[in-house]
Amino acid sequence: MRLTSKGRYAVRAMLDLTENSNGNPVRLQEISNRQSISLHYLEQLFRRLRNGRVVKSLRGPGGGYILARHQDEISIKDVLICVRENINPARDILDNGESTNTVEFRLLKNYFENLGVIMQEYLATTSLGDLNRQGKGDQKGPAPTTDGERDEIQSSIESPSGMGSSIRSRYGEINQ
Repeated sequence: MRLTSKGRYAVRAMLDLTENSNGNPVRLQEISNRQSISLHYLEQLFRRLRNGRVVKSLRGPGGGYILARHQDEISIKDVLICVRENINPARDILDNGESTNTVEFRLLKNYFENLGVIMQEYLATTSLGDLNRQGKGDQKGPAPTTDGERDEIQSSIESPSGMGSSIRSRYGEINQ
């Protein structure tokens, strides 16, 4: 999976909307100015997000966009699917004839299909609300009580390798 600018911009814009809405419509021009994303590009993204029922548009004076559901009910996967982002790493592995009969091809395809399952589950378990709270430093649940627990949480947020281990422990092995 390669997250393109389309997916990154869509998630950034949705996080901006989540943070700045407070139940009131937000104009795309405001998001464009804060996030330095082209207004024209945002209009295209929000058309898809509206069709995917992630946002609602309100017309007229004071109009703009609001979330269609509560921020905790909209996952990052929902946003990426609405803008047609490829979140399946096995999608590009094609069965093209001869090479598909090899053990190596089947192992590789199975491996990336399993990776896709883990990635989709992870994207589905992270909501806009989760990221919004994380950005404000407010995490759900009890605060860590020891310096070691705080360091572990911080390293899992900052370190890609920490993220990998927390995902694996969270979901376990697939098709092993």
